[in-house]
Amino acid sequence: MSDGREGHGASGKPFALDCCGGLNNVDYSQMDLAPARGLLRLIDFGETTFCVAVAAIIFNPLFWNLVARWEHRTRRLTALFGSPYVACYCLGFVILLLNVCRSHSMTVAMKAQPRWEVLERTEVYYTGVVLMVVGTVLVVSSFLALGFTGTFLGDYFGILMDEKATGFPFNFVENPMYWGSTANYLGLALIGCSPVGLTLTAIVAVVYKVAIQFEGPFTERIYQERSRRSKHE
Repeated sequence: MSDGREGHGASGKPFALDCCGGLNNVDYSQMDLAPARGLLRLIDFGETTFCVAVAAIIFNPLFWNLVARWEHRTRRLTALFGSPYVACYCLGFVILLLNVCRSHSMTVAMKAQPRWEVLERTEVYYTGVVLMVVGTVLVVSSFLALGFTGTFLGDYFGILMDEKATGFPFNFVENPMYWGSTANYLGLALIGCSPVGLTLTAIVAVVYKVAIQFEGPFTERIYQERSRRSKHE
């Protein structure tokens, strides 16, 4: 879309500029990159605790998705424990332990590297507190709405809910468990003025976003299969 203005190229021929100049016409050399450079200087990406935290962030959703899909396909965990409920509770317990380990590794990584003076402000601290409160509300209310089996992949064990959860917090945000957890980590990073914490939180958000792309359609397929079976019975 053009606003009718024209520019001139090297050949002297006029060309239409995009509305507001367009991103291609922005002189990025004039951008102040000092804050970004300052942030990057405070992060040691090769430091052991940072690498461990990143590994834990990536491993957790990969683990529970692979195990849950394997169970859905083979029912091996159900056969091992003698009940889909017992199997689901055991997997849920393992997931909780893994999440505790992830949180611990992120906390250790934040403490091992410098604070960012830019974040040492009262308003940043209280923003972090608010984010942690909001995140906790989203996680707890999501758990209460879904129950243990609904939260910890009971669908993959054949433990299906009667109907989709549509009340709070699901009418407030999709995947509230994931984004509530992300908000908690972001709040913790802001409270600790931690550039490493901000970086790890960004990785958490990206990993969760990828996990959602795999989990959502697969879960929908499980309920569609139930619906088709019900129609044939």
